Amino acid sequence: MNKSEEFWDKASKNYDKTEERFEYIHLKSREAAKKHLNSNNIVMDYGCGTGTTACEFSNHVKEIQAIDISSKMIETAKEKAVISKVENINFLQTDIFDKRYKEESFDVILAFNMLHTVPNPQNVIQRIHELLKPDGLFISVTPCLRDKMSFLVNAQIQLVRILCKIGIIPVPIRRLKSLEVEDLVKTENFQIIETKEIYKEASSYFIVAKKIYKK
Repeated sequence: MNKSEEFWDKASKNYDKTEERFEYIHLKSREAAKKHLNSNNIVMDYGCGTGTTACEFSNHVKEIQAIDISSKMIETAKEKAVISKVENINFLQTDIFDKRYKEESFDVILAFNMLHTVPNPQNVIQRIHELLKPDGLFISVTPCLRDKMSFLVNAQIQLVRILCKIGIIPVPIRRLKSLEVEDLVKTENFQIIETKEIYKEASSYFIVAKKIYKK
């Protein structure tokens, strides 16, 4: 187990509780994403956490492959699915570079609150492009930690940055702007078809992008 997995395993115990203050952002993000889903979609939920989003979307799509590097997050997600009687989600502890996932396998790939924490976001976007079917959709929401936020959230972010620097939090937390997120997606042959800035004490940037090919 690497340090990142260990960190997220520990975080899983109180993850849902710590996210409650941002429920408005999560709610608005899920509402916006649902408009782009249909009952024939095969979906990957990358970085599914405790499975809240996957369970909520399960009635809107055909199948969801929900993945996370934390085994404890996956355990909690499976419990939620059982309680909710959801049967079309396959929860698995792995990452998006798992070779079991073949190119052009998914209609939609979700990455909610992920891109600011991965070691190499450009590689992740490239992999998402590979895994999507022609005209497949990439739907993401990313905390933009260089955009508008409340004083309290800003103070928390500064504390997190210090903890990252001294190694207590072994996760690369990036302070992105919304335009930087757009540029990241556009670089990898995606056409952005919808954006939305969602704010409640902190800014999150919602993007829907369609896979395109180089000419």
